[in-house]
Amino acid sequence: MMKKTILVTSLACAIGLGGQLSIAEAARNEPITPIPVQDKVDAPKVELGKKLFFDPRLSKSGFLSCNSCHNLSTGGADNLPSSIGHKWQLGPINSPTVLNARFNLAQFWDGRAKDLKEQAGGPIANPGEMASTHEIAVDVLSSIPAYIAEFKAVYGDKKVNMDRVTDAIASFEETLVTPDSPFDLWLKGDDAALSEEAKAGYDLFKNKGCIACHNGTGVGGTMYQKMGTVKPYTDTKTLGRYGVTGKDADKYFFKVPLLRNIELTAPYFHDASTWDLAEAVKMMGEYQLGLKLSDEETNKIVAFLKALTGKQPQISYPVLPPSTNKTPKPDRG
Repeated sequence: MMKKTILVTSLACAIGLGGQLSIAEAARNEPITPIPVQDKVDAPKVELGKKLFFDPRLSKSGFLSCNSCHNLSTGGADNLPSSIGHKWQLGPINSPTVLNARFNLAQFWDGRAKDLKEQAGGPIANPGEMASTHEIAVDVLSSIPAYIAEFKAVYGDKKVNMDRVTDAIASFEETLVTPDSPFDLWLKGDDAALSEEAKAGYDLFKNKGCIACHNGTGVGGTMYQKMGTVKPYTDTKTLGRYGVTGKDADKYFFKVPLLRNIELTAPYFHDASTWDLAEAVKMMGEYQLGLKLSDEETNKIVAFLKALTGKQPQISYPVLPPSTNKTPKPDRG
């Protein structure tokens, strides 16, 4: 009777209000960590940023928005080999997902933007993307009374400038996380959340060496790595970090991509060289690890990777404020 009482008491101490083991008691100590719950956000700033993210008037043509290349309906990417910009220009590189991008050490494949705020201003003025200028984008927003009122509510005065535009967009993008994937639930102690095949795939993922680069909250995004570490990669034209640093040692180095929601973001790699996730896994084994993975091993790793798909952001499409007679007109030329 004494032993039974002690057992019941010990178990009761480990159970939280929801009737389950607390995360603190049950969480697994792994090199990948769950996406944390966001506790506080600046709701008015996030709402302003959401409108700007979806507003095509920030582009020269009045047709393209941030969501064009980072579509929140398709995993935060556009599912194209490279994005379509102004006048149907094709971009030089595959568009990475905006989901969980807050966990990257820097933005863009070559890391040329230090954070989401700095990244947000790039496409607006890029002639191959939205093809506007920061000055025109600010003029557009400043011509719309409803936007002026929102900027005042968020920043304390009516001033509209690119620093505030990118700050608001970044604040919205910071909220675009995908928690509670089956793998995260397993990390928190729910054994039933992950299939046996996915568990075996995770063991392979660690034992084969994938975890060396793909770790942390984003399962990647925390370092730069050479594409073609043990075997020269097929794309020798895209130079990666070299374009930022000018150092020969940085040729073919790219930011290690996030693997969360990877099943939603084909095609894969900076050059979009494959649409098949299993093939992508085998290619990583060959070029990065010097391994030839069997079909069975590959399928198990793919099962693990699919278990990284979390809850997608539930975004209500914003109703944008109307233009006025003073708003600069779209230019498709």
